Amino acid sequence: MNIISPSDDAETQKFYQQLCHYPHHVLRMTYEYFQEDLLYIVENWRSSSLLHELISRNIPGLEKYLNLGHDRKTLARTLLQEIFGRGAEAVITLWVSLHVLRKDHGSPVLDAVLEELGHRGEDLPGEILLDEEGHNLPPALREIQNHHKKHLYEKTEKLVENKPPRCNQEEESFPFCTRYVTLILVSTHHFRERSENELIETGARHEEYVKKKHHELQRISPNKMFRWCHRSRLVPHMVLVSGVPGVGKTTLMQKIVYDWVKGDLYQRFSFVFFFKFRELNKLDKVSLETLILLQYPHLWQQLGNILQDPEKLLFIFDGLDESNQTMDFTSRHLCSDPKQPERCGHIVVSLVGKSLLNGCSVLMTSRPTRLASMDCRDFQRMVEISGFFTEERKIYFDNFFHDPELAEKAFTYVRQNDTLYTFCYLPSYCWIICTVLSRSFQTTSSDQQVSLLPRTVTQLFAIFVANILSNHSLEKSGAQKLLQSIGWMAEHGVMNHTIIFDGRDLESFHVDNKSKLLSSFLMESGEPVSYSFLHLTVQEFFSAFVHYADYSPEKLQKSLEKAKSYPDGRGEMFLRFLCGLSDATTRSLLTGYLDTPAAQASRDVITWLKNFITEEQRQNNYSTQEQSVMESKNQKQCLLRTLWYLFEARNKVLVQESLKSHRRFDLSNITISALDCTVLSFIMECCSHIEGLDLSRCSITPEGLERLAPGLHNLRSLRLVGNNLPDTSSVPLASMMRNNPGLRLLDLSHNRLSGRDFSLLLEALSGSIETLRLAGNDLTEMSCMQLASVIRNKTNLKRLVLSDNHLSGPHLGDLLESLSSPSCRIEQLLLWNNKFTKEEKEEIEKLKKRKPDMEIRY
Repeated sequence: MNIISPSDDAETQKFYQQLCHYPHHVLRMTYEYFQEDLLYIVENWRSSSLLHELISRNIPGLEKYLNLGHDRKTLARTLLQEIFGRGAEAVITLWVSLHVLRKDHGSPVLDAVLEELGHRGEDLPGEILLDEEGHNLPPALREIQNHHKKHLYEKTEKLVENKPPRCNQEEESFPFCTRYVTLILVSTHHFRERSENELIETGARHEEYVKKKHHELQRISPNKMFRWCHRSRLVPHMVLVSGVPGVGKTTLMQKIVYDWVKGDLYQRFSFVFFFKFRELNKLDKVSLETLILLQYPHLWQQLGNILQDPEKLLFIFDGLDESNQTMDFTSRHLCSDPKQPERCGHIVVSLVGKSLLNGCSVLMTSRPTRLASMDCRDFQRMVEISGFFTEERKIYFDNFFHDPELAEKAFTYVRQNDTLYTFCYLPSYCWIICTVLSRSFQTTSSDQQVSLLPRTVTQLFAIFVANILSNHSLEKSGAQKLLQSIGWMAEHGVMNHTIIFDGRDLESFHVDNKSKLLSSFLMESGEPVSYSFLHLTVQEFFSAFVHYADYSPEKLQKSLEKAKSYPDGRGEMFLRFLCGLSDATTRSLLTGYLDTPAAQASRDVITWLKNFITEEQRQNNYSTQEQSVMESKNQKQCLLRTLWYLFEARNKVLVQESLKSHRRFDLSNITISALDCTVLSFIMECCSHIEGLDLSRCSITPEGLERLAPGLHNLRSLRLVGNNLPDTSSVPLASMMRNNPGLRLLDLSHNRLSGRDFSLLLEALSGSIETLRLAGNDLTEMSCMQLASVIRNKTNLKRLVLSDNHLSGPHLGDLLESLSSPSCRIEQLLLWNNKFTKEEKEEIEKLKKRKPDMEIRY
């Protein structure tokens, strides 16, 4: 088999020679080791490029795969199996093909794989075996290791879910393997780009991940976190895992410990120690040895021997954001003696700084906000948990509901509800939503069932709380008193960055810690006991709810102004929930637990919202054209926040009154998630006077367009420039066109609309269209026939922009012929950068003579 061709560069030939020196067993083991990565790479590439490259390098019989391009998973799996079955030469050919294509079609995953294979290829089999079989330990250490694994197995074999909203039940636990759903992890360095309320920020960023995951993010599995790191160019010992509240950081750590105990993961570590910062908060100065023995007293006889080999040890620290100690990872005042008592934070910093047990490995988790103010350069790999994509969300619902029919019913409902579905990327939200729906779908009255199905985030949490309250044994007056006390505590926490509370906090806010109902909303942990809400957003809901349950106009106004003033966004969900509860229908879900003047609280919030919008509009009117890009972006983000408040309030009259001065929305150059599109659709549905919408360079997705389309009716101009929209976007775009018969300007420049569905979009264009911009859309000569039909039928079309495409070819004549037609009234035609031939340019010149009133530039 002739694998290398004369046209291959020196780097490719060197890589090929290196592979040829590897023994067959090394090629086999590394191929199996990288199997998951290879599946991901092939699945997310243009399969034809790889297949043509393999065929050109003399692997016969692969033409059959060219017809499987629509089913990428099947293609990737069967192709890789066949190559493995053909032996070493075929495997080498695949690696060389990927190496060559990397220059034009590379991805971070491929870069990392090829780099690891090139740097460490011959060493990999030994490391793979070490991870599978572990070290040879003396009998005494082997015995204590088995005892340690048994202890950890008992701690991790069950996945415990929060107390369900039925106060007569205990927490539910399930075998880990039946409940755990794989989380999406990406190797990243984006920790500092977050506002305090990561739920909102990540809601938008998560949509970006869905869109860009194939190209820009290195997806990584838990068993590869301590493998070669492409970014730091070494095998990491210090790994930092970031994730927003409720995304599954603690569950992932439990999964890693559970798999290590079973022998499925990281057997290179003879001992794993798992600590939670929340529990370390209660300790004064202790030595590292004491810290370990407090958690694992069964190790006392052998601890000295265990610590003799640091490279065989993994320390896991979960929840850095919950630590009450300052940790400076740049400090050089470190401890080195495991017997020396120090503050726990100092011990952790010393482990990461390698002065204490140099050679050991550390795995740590944190919310992004704690990391934003820290120097994390000592961590050689940073991983972010993205949560669930569509497939994982469906698996979670299937696991939660024992009845497949009920699981399908619940998932379908959520899938159709844009707001709820987007938030399902968080496992904790999936639990809350499934819990609510499990009660709603079990009601006997169809009217009752409809009333219990949430449509907004505020309604979701109102129903969640209502379900809990409906199952408790307290009288309503007693329950209301408890809700008021935990509400004020929640509000204090939101405004002051507090998510962990102790007995003094409960006493300060008059919270009855003996109430059965309390444990339905707050979780307890450790000795002395500390408390936290089931989820940060539950805390934020109660912080808003308390203003309706215990109304004080002074406190409400003060909280509104404070929440609005925070630049870090910590008050954002608080404000959304306040606006959401101003809706009487939403508020009625909690009838009996609200203060008598709750309606007045609603009026106060609506008045505040009106004033807030008026002030924002006044400031925008004073802004000059010389404002900076950042100032313009901030204004647009503020507008989007305003639309969110109005969306949660569900008050169409308020929407119309608040936005009556707007004739167009410009949200260009800020990220617009699919969830934001749901909000925008609702707003546009209410505001028939809005004539213009600019969503250029917003990272908007086809899913977002689908959600936006129903709300657009009276647009005269629509700009969607630079969103990298694929051909499939033509379907929701066509729907938009049909709903907007008065549309005169459509700018779709710099997307990727060339393809089969492009004609659907063109056919749906209104007869009133005057300006159509399609520059930079990869349009080919085949598109010329589709465009010719538009030109013949849309006689009002005056400006057509087709620059930066690939229109050269035989069918260009069809386009030029339609432009010559007497019915064509185009006044300006731009055809820059289409790589026309000399003959084609001559034909364009003839057109210019036939149509002297048409301005043609090429």
